[in-house]
Amino acid sequence: MTERAMQESTLLLLTALADAPRHGYALIREVDAISGGRVRMRTGTLYGALDRLLQQDLIEVAAEEVVDGRARRSYALTAAGREVLTAEVERLRAVAAEAQRRLGGSAAHPRGALA
Repeated sequence: MTERAMQESTLLLLTALADAPRHGYALIREVDAISGGRVRMRTGTLYGALDRLLQQDLIEVAAEEVVDGRARRSYALTAAGREVLTAEVERLRAVAAEAQRRLGGSAAHPRGALA
């Protein structure tokens, strides 16, 4: 997973779970907050992604309880999930640093100008 860019929804979900276990509705709210309202996960999308992350052993079920007659699961990041998220953060940091370096150099060499 670290060889190529992580899907944004995966990055947001793993980030939302990095500091504490959360249930589905809390994850939807966290993803909204982390993305500044730009990404709004639908329930079907969320649970499909959670199933995939469970199968990849990046998250685990931290707790199951019944609330108002309905089962509610809380999910947590696994050690493998933490490693994958850390690697993705480092990859993004390196890309951002290179973009910043190049942007800094573009002021000195405006497009079309001779060096």
